[in-house]
Amino acid sequence: MLYYAYEFQRSMMAGASRMASFGAGMLNNPANPFAYLGGGAVVGSALEVFAHVNATRGKPAFGLDHTIIDGREVAVREEIVLRKDFGQLKRFVREGVEGVEGGPKLLIVAPMSGHYATLLRGTVERMLPFADVYITDWRDARSVPLSAGWFDLDDYIDYVIAFLEAIGANEGQGGTHMLAVCQPSVPCYAAAALMSADGNPCRPKTLTLMGGPVDTREAPTAVNTLATERPHTWFEQNVIATVPANYPGAGRKVYPGFLQLAGFMSMNLGNHMVSHWEMYKHLVQGDGESAMASKGFYEEYRSVCDMTAEFYLQTIDVVFQTHALPRGLLTHRGRPVDPAAITDIGLLAIEGERDDISGLGQTKAALSLATALPEAKKRYLMAEGAGHYGIFNGSRWRNTIAPVVEEFITANG
Repeated sequence: MLYYAYEFQRSMMAGASRMASFGAGMLNNPANPFAYLGGGAVVGSALEVFAHVNATRGKPAFGLDHTIIDGREVAVREEIVLRKDFGQLKRFVREGVEGVEGGPKLLIVAPMSGHYATLLRGTVERMLPFADVYITDWRDARSVPLSAGWFDLDDYIDYVIAFLEAIGANEGQGGTHMLAVCQPSVPCYAAAALMSADGNPCRPKTLTLMGGPVDTREAPTAVNTLATERPHTWFEQNVIATVPANYPGAGRKVYPGFLQLAGFMSMNLGNHMVSHWEMYKHLVQGDGESAMASKGFYEEYRSVCDMTAEFYLQTIDVVFQTHALPRGLLTHRGRPVDPAAITDIGLLAIEGERDDISGLGQTKAALSLATALPEAKKRYLMAEGAGHYGIFNGSRWRNTIAPVVEEFITANG
């Protein structure tokens, strides 16, 4: 009933949003004489904020149609390299940039944590001048029919390996660099270990882990506490819902994106309230540029998708409750995952000083787990002043962190 109740509330608020948007348009229309009255801008701005908060959202577009390489504008187009039931491998093709001059191949693994891969738009945009960029474009679980089967953490690892092999197959060899943002740090680390143990020629040359929960026993955050203070059965009984009949995935058990969003919003509720107050003031003052910046952020932030119940519950168990990877207990389809198998993959661990989702030390733990990897192939960066999202988006990412990633990839290429 949880999902049905949400759908009813969403449909009601969507109608209210459209009415508020119409009212805001009327009050902000220069042709309307009432727009020039004392309260016109105030009421119109309030309606605009309300409309934006309650608007219905789908999957955003990347919208990256060009990049700048050596001072020259280069057209960019999206290409689907491999399509699977629960996600696709997308490539950002830079027109006219091929061969050695095209730079290294980089697979960015987006988190499956309630947001679309477009959350990493800024990550992709910054790396485009440097690399031939691919990204894992995960599907909203409510859009996947039951006939496609289920999708859990083991499947996630299989997908990562398949995507790496698809990229390697483009030129008949490996040589891909992989960058995992937050949640995929554990499955990407497992994929690298399994591929190394198998001598897979498409194993990544480097693996960059950014703000990932490799060992959540280190500096536990509110997210870690929430995942450990309740038994596994509590999550099964309280946060798993069934997709309603009006979606292609009707009947599928999921962890709804709207619950994930509510959790994220409540963690920093004060900051979000201040942000919306500032948005309102910018609109009243006619500062459209500042208001649009806030709107752009929340447009992406509120665009959420569902995760399959089996993936969510297995992640809670394996990553947050049993700490399987750092304890040497992680398996993939019954096969032990041995970090010591990683002997020639460069490892770069990046953490944010003010990360309130993955605490300091959680990602760095990946370096010590790779006991057979030479120290020269390991590197650690603690980004001063950066929060969780600041690691892969914004000025710190563009100016401080990305250059380190590029340097590490080049050194291990």
